[in-house]
Amino acid sequence: MSRAGRPRTCSIGRVSRYDTAVSSEQTYDFDLFVIGAGSGGVRAARMAGAAGARVAVAEASDLGGTCVNLGCVPKKLLMYASAYRDAFEDAAGFGWTVGPRTFDWQALIKRKNAEISRLNGIYGRLLDNTGVELVRGYARVVGPHQVEVGDTRYTAKNILVATGSRPVVPAIAGAEHIVTSDQAFHLPELPRRIAVVGGGYIGVEFAGIFEGMGAEVTLVHRGEKLLRGFDDDLRTRLGESLRARGIDLRLRDEITAIKQVGEGYEASLKSGDVVTVDLVMYATGRRPNTKGLGLEQVGVALGQRGEVLVDELFRTNVPSIWALGDVIDRVALTPVALEEGMALVQTLCFDNPQSIDYTNIPTAVFSQPPIATVGLTEAEAEAQAPDGIDVYTSEFRPMRNTLSGRGQKTFMKLLVDRQSDRVLGVHMLGPDGPEIIQALAICLKMGATKAQFDATIGLHPSTAEEFVTMRSKRK
Repeated sequence: MSRAGRPRTCSIGRVSRYDTAVSSEQTYDFDLFVIGAGSGGVRAARMAGAAGARVAVAEASDLGGTCVNLGCVPKKLLMYASAYRDAFEDAAGFGWTVGPRTFDWQALIKRKNAEISRLNGIYGRLLDNTGVELVRGYARVVGPHQVEVGDTRYTAKNILVATGSRPVVPAIAGAEHIVTSDQAFHLPELPRRIAVVGGGYIGVEFAGIFEGMGAEVTLVHRGEKLLRGFDDDLRTRLGESLRARGIDLRLRDEITAIKQVGEGYEASLKSGDVVTVDLVMYATGRRPNTKGLGLEQVGVALGQRGEVLVDELFRTNVPSIWALGDVIDRVALTPVALEEGMALVQTLCFDNPQSIDYTNIPTAVFSQPPIATVGLTEAEAEAQAPDGIDVYTSEFRPMRNTLSGRGQKTFMKLLVDRQSDRVLGVHMLGPDGPEIIQALAICLKMGATKAQFDATIGLHPSTAEEFVTMRSKRK
């Protein structure tokens, strides 16, 4: 259905309590102009368009943003590819004979690129099917109701900034030799020796990917443990697991300089060591992508990291300008941006103001083995439970490892409020963790108690059943 023929249920073009302080006779090219066609921007645009609003989206790059093109999706495809080495090795324990094998990085990247291209096409069709106009080019806000793309100026009743974030690297000697995750997805070949710098999601995941594909990996992190913000038991065990896989883990250290030597590089560490590699990849953080958008010139307040400051409804201090997703630097996860986009459409289109509940968001790190978690860490739970907490843990070799001979163990943990018996946190390191934790996140959102976990009959034989059979407290 064309935009002209679509029922106009969206109130954004009519006077409502969320309209900006302008005359009702004033007209604009669009009801909503979105800058950035990532997950949050596309969701808000197409939902508003489906409701009958006149919507445009400006995007200079591929549709889908970081997640589809340079993040979640291609990274998990590479993770799947790297996991086959373990599967081949384990097959003998189950009676299979696996012959000679090689890994072709270029073939994988070609298949990955084809899949990303397919997803880009889907995003384009989603916008087109809801009547959203796609404007190609870099957009700049030039007024409370004006956006400039190239030589063309557009007017809009409301402007949504959904420009995501970008990787940052430190200003060290030899920084010009550094690649980030943006380039890592398009390497012409797989380097033999790689230094990955950073102990967060991206660094840990790429270290596992490269090691699984056969590279010699050194992971450098200035902290005492990986994955700051996660439960300490998971952080400790992940470090042990990475070392057991052969990754050279350098904690409490950092690179101070990089020098090209022949076709490789020498990375000098603060500890005094020098690591010789063929690639240096940094994954030391991302910053909101607000540079050059013109926001400060029109009076939009930004935070210290460049993030757009918004209220609980995602509105900036300029009433006609809104922002969501990574650019507001709250919870940088794709499903969160999608929810924020849905909430914004409810506020703008249906006069139904909605904010987001950021508690109990399930999270996964696709390391090898993966980590998955929902709720509070042990330290957080202890701080929030005045009468204390009960801690239940289990560590065991999953069934698939008994015949294969793989020594990797699975670790699981439940945190329970001692007074209310409510489960405050669920944590897991091991195969299938992300799939299991997604389901348990529903339980935490509903306020499930340990007694209800205990009353649930386990599905046997499965790893997941361990979460409903834990009876012995660690403390």
